[in-house]
Amino acid sequence: MKILILCTGNSCRSQMAHGFLQSFNKDLIVASAGTEASGKLNPNAVKAMKEVGIDISHHTSDPVDMYLDDEWDYVITVCGGANENCPAFLGKVKHRLHMGFDDPSHATGTDEYIWGEFIRVRDEIKEAFYKFYKDEIEPQL
Repeated sequence: MKILILCTGNSCRSQMAHGFLQSFNKDLIVASAGTEASGKLNPNAVKAMKEVGIDISHHTSDPVDMYLDDEWDYVITVCGGANENCPAFLGKVKHRLHMGFDDPSHATGTDEYIWGEFIRVRDEIKEAFYKFYKDEIEPQL
C-alpha cells in the first residue's frame, strides 16, 4: 500500500501525518511532499511528534515533482483554510482524499499559545489518520 501526503510547504502537517501513518503500520509505504516544499521541517512539528514517541527528524521536505511518475493507492491533501491552496496531484492515483487541518506554523501569539496550536493540530491529525487507517487501509491488508 503506497500513500502520498501532500501539503504546500511539506514542513509540518504532512510530516506529522506521514509519521502517524508509518507508526500505525511499518509495512505501509508512506511519503510526503509539498507543492512549494520548504526544504526543512518545522522544529515545533518535530518536537510535538517526539512528545508522542514518533521521531520525524529524519524526514525530508520534498517537492511533489519527485513523486509524479510513481503510482499511488492514496494521495491525501492536508491543507486547511479557505485561503490556502490545496495542491493538485496529477500522477497515477487510485484514491484522492482531502483532510484539512489548520496550519499551526501560522499561529501568532504567546509561545504557550503557539505550542498549544501545534499540540491541537497534531492530535487532530492523529485522530483523523487513525480513523482513515482503521476504516480504509486495514480492511485492504
